[in-house]
Amino acid sequence: MSKVLIIEDEVAIADLEKDYLELSGFNVEIENDGNRGLARALNEEFDIYILDLMLPGTDGFEICKKIRENKNAPILMVSAKKDDIDKIRGLGLGADDYITKPFSPSELVARVKAHLSRYERLINSNMQENDVIELRGLKIDKTARRVWVNEEEKQFTTKEFDLLCFLAQNPNRVFSKEELFRQIWALESVGDIATVTVHIKKIREKIEYNTAKPQYIETIWGVGYRFKV
Repeated sequence: MSKVLIIEDEVAIADLEKDYLELSGFNVEIENDGNRGLARALNEEFDIYILDLMLPGTDGFEICKKIRENKNAPILMVSAKKDDIDKIRGLGLGADDYITKPFSPSELVARVKAHLSRYERLINSNMQENDVIELRGLKIDKTARRVWVNEEEKQFTTKEFDLLCFLAQNPNRVFSKEELFRQIWALESVGDIATVTVHIKKIREKIEYNTAKPQYIETIWGVGYRFKV
């Protein structure tokens, strides 16, 4: 049974989320304070995290950052803040999804299931040993899920690695943001394709010598992105 940690200070919303998730077979824990939520997130094992942004104590952005520095499990942000800047900031800190209030509890359950399903497929996959992609100083070890640039290892979140790996495995082919969103997030009917733009930006910051003139991931204006070889 997958274990979920909800960090939400609005008790009614947290209880509603818990009820719907438990009806779907999840084991759910709730914390209404940011400090306690962060402590539990870092010291206990959960399969997925659902974070509000506006919390007493530590806010959701800081909690997301700390979780992602230590763990790869999916993170869903839930907030009444609808500005794109908040979404971009949250996704840039390593969140896998961003849901604005009010939302349908059934949509939340669908997103939780989709993220967990993909994450479980990744960690349980039996990739061939030493399956490595190497190109112009970039080394991607698909088996170990590790990346080096000029022999310096770079840290990637789960989705950043998935996106880089997918593009590198399909060189010189142009993919639209919508195609990449379906391939990596597997949520064709829900979500925000701005997620793709944010993750491409974060990947470039880690692998490109000059992000203004990328040598690996090229923007095809009005179309999407391609991995150059």
